Amino acid sequence: MPESPLSFVLGSSSPARLTTLRRAGIDPFVLVSDVDEDAVVAQALQAYGELAPDDLALLLARAKCEAVSSALLAGDGIEDAPESALVLGCDSVLELDGQMHGKPADAAEAVERWRQMRGRSGVLHTGHWLIDDRADDAGGTGATLGAVASTTVHFAKLTDEEIDAYVATGEPLRVAGAFTLDGLGGPFVTGIEGDPSNVIGLSLPLLRELLAEVGVAWAQVTS
Repeated sequence: MPESPLSFVLGSSSPARLTTLRRAGIDPFVLVSDVDEDAVVAQALQAYGELAPDDLALLLARAKCEAVSSALLAGDGIEDAPESALVLGCDSVLELDGQMHGKPADAAEAVERWRQMRGRSGVLHTGHWLIDDRADDAGGTGATLGAVASTTVHFAKLTDEEIDAYVATGEPLRVAGAFTLDGLGGPFVTGIEGDPSNVIGLSLPLLRELLAEVGVAWAQVTS
């Protein structure tokens, strides 16, 4: 009989990331971190100065992954949580004209964002951080490592009416960059350069590479 896949924890509330993993054969345990993103960014700015968009994405991915890993190791009464697992944290940031954008704060910000993006191109950076919390007798390495995947996204020339209608669906308020590739925003993306799964929120090729660095083959986490 084939061995059961290794336990895998996704430290993200993103339905798109969860769906991406499941479609690729990974069925993770989901545990959302309680990280105060504003506090993490403020502390980093004070320590290091201005951050590049890709550095910000990796910083937040690491903070989320470490928070989830700590919660699991502390055994904070998390029901059905695996005791020995690989933990992944992610965060996405859209770079446009050197400026970084996460989720819009409200509909007005989403409308203004789309008026800036239409007919132009941006770069979607997704930070990935992986912690190997497997037990020693299960091959655990204790490794903690991360990387960023970046994909160029080309946006259609939307009319004001199209922008208003799209924002009214509420979808742009729930995602970094105020757009999706796999949802209602799909018709407004004319092309991409790079990994499409990264635009959805999680780069499967990059995840495979990170797993390989801790000695885990892709087949070991899929069912």
